[in-house]
Amino acid sequence: MRKAVVTGASSGIGEATARVLSAAGFHVVCAARRTERITALADEIGGTAVTCDITDVAQVAALASQVGDTLELLVNNAGGALGTDPVATSDIEKWRQMYETNVIGTVQVTKALLPALEASGAGTIVNIGSIAGHHAYEGGGGYTAAKHALANLNETLRLELNGRPVRVCEVAPGMVHTEEFSLVRLGDRALADAVYEGVDQPLTAEDIADAIVWTATRPAHVNIDLMVIKPIAQAAPYKVHRKR
Repeated sequence: MRKAVVTGASSGIGEATARVLSAAGFHVVCAARRTERITALADEIGGTAVTCDITDVAQVAALASQVGDTLELLVNNAGGALGTDPVATSDIEKWRQMYETNVIGTVQVTKALLPALEASGAGTIVNIGSIAGHHAYEGGGGYTAAKHALANLNETLRLELNGRPVRVCEVAPGMVHTEEFSLVRLGDRALADAVYEGVDQPLTAEDIADAIVWTATRPAHVNIDLMVIKPIAQAAPYKVHRKR
């Protein structure tokens, strides 16, 4: 059976991706910090739960040990945004946290699992970026900087792995309504709900999971470099149609 690792699998896009991958025939290693949630998910889908903070080197090494010698698919989903302050008044600690999770954590997991991906003979890395990695917007400085770094990491890794049996893909969502993303970013339920107010059908976690699994299951010689996905109501990060 093909094996997949999904980081940030305790909720949202990661959880949805684990479910869809399992339905597609993968044994899914569900990795996240919240043990109780990933254990329940793994039990439900017949996968494996591994408690892992991707910013912790020792925990990432333990994840790699649990995965074993071969791996067909790595979905680097763990990340997130914190705050919407302008650059001039931004909280530097939040910038550090966003860079650690979105970039450094992704690098650590990729380094640890790359030998197993290559050993499979047809490995795939799907990094979950964002339209914030391709367009800047006011109030998004720390997050857009981190996701731009991730986008460039994808391009660099693809160049460096050229000729080896590992492909590097990016799925970059726009507005996705999940249970936690905006709440974590804004720290207030009313503010989080207002992000989606009046928006006709923002994307769901399942929409992105479907795209991730489609990307990962193309024939091995096909590399989907970048897939940008937005709801029809969103023309750009800063232009969203809202019903009055």
